[in-house]
Amino acid sequence: MKLTLEPILSAKKVNAYFGAFQAIKDVSLDVAPHSVTALIGPSGCGKSTFLRTLNRLHEEIPGARFEGEVLLEGEDIYARGMDPVQVRRKIGMVFQKPNPFPSLSIFENVVVGLTLAGVRNRHLLEETAESALKNAALWDEVKDKLKAPGTSLSGGQQQRLCIARALAVKPPVILMDEPTSALDPISTARIEELLGEMKKEVTVIIVTHNMQQAARCSDHTAFFLLGELVEHARSPTLFSNPQDRRTEQYITGRFG
Repeated sequence: MKLTLEPILSAKKVNAYFGAFQAIKDVSLDVAPHSVTALIGPSGCGKSTFLRTLNRLHEEIPGARFEGEVLLEGEDIYARGMDPVQVRRKIGMVFQKPNPFPSLSIFENVVVGLTLAGVRNRHLLEETAESALKNAALWDEVKDKLKAPGTSLSGGQQQRLCIARALAVKPPVILMDEPTSALDPISTARIEELLGEMKKEVTVIIVTHNMQQAARCSDHTAFFLLGELVEHARSPTLFSNPQDRRTEQYITGRFG
């Protein structure tokens, strides 16, 4: 799909393997800045594997292998000498299940990325924590208990805490792997609302099994099937007028 804006992230002929098994097959995808892109498709189609190639988490799995290019603002994140840790600071990840650090307070959970990078300025840390928690729609709920453990929060609050933690290091891109699948409907609605606010600051790519969620929350949707990218279009177009018969069959519930 052609974008009118220069893409912030471009995957070019991406192939991903687990040993001899090829999970992703020659996928190319451009992602527009300050947008939400949803990756949809049946279980096992490669959505989450593709997502993990975008910030080099795929290579952390024993036996995993990658081919192709992923360009962040024109720079290949797989280039020789590129530090994967630095890549993941620029392309953050929010996982399916909330994973706050159990030994850290709410405040410490938010700023852990900065403290690990050597930031010790208390005023800067406090300012960053407040900003990130506000951007994650959590500040009003936790501002009076920042010293409490991160794990003392509800599941939905923990997930927003993890989003705040990702936002705190100011990455241009945040990846989300089914971030609401383990949450109740009210918490899910809060995070869906949050996506619209987040894209003012960052670009979001989200894996979801919920096609209604993709239609509600994303600007663009990419449909994966058997490791291949079948179709990528603006979400209203893909859901109302899909160009590929397989996309139509999936979104109308004929398989998957």
